[in-house]
Amino acid sequence: MLTTTTLTTKFKNKGLTRTQLQQVLDYIQTHLDRDLSLAELAETLNFSPTYFASAFKQAIEISPHQYVIQQRVERAKLMLSKTDLAIADIALQVGFASQSHLNQQFKRLTGVTPKQIR
Repeated sequence: MLTTTTLTTKFKNKGLTRTQLQQVLDYIQTHLDRDLSLAELAETLNFSPTYFASAFKQAIEISPHQYVIQQRVERAKLMLSKTDLAIADIALQVGFASQSHLNQQFKRLTGVTPKQIR
């Protein structure tokens, strides 16, 4: 999974400048709990959604949507280990529509379920 630190070293300087990439990554981290649309992310850089999606993927080699999902799973992992909130509450707090959606994405990216992390 990509972290912000990994992205800095992996950054290809294609599509987005380092400053633009950092700006959109910061925006994602700040608003991770919300429904982040491609249009909303593109607007942070005054790009069209299509151009933004292409430039983002060139910069870090994954789509904006997949990056957001990865970051939500990472934040959920942190919350699972540091809080005793219910998994359903964590799912909502990190921006998933339901516990089921968190479970599905968590298992796909980590190979284990959120319950197994606890």
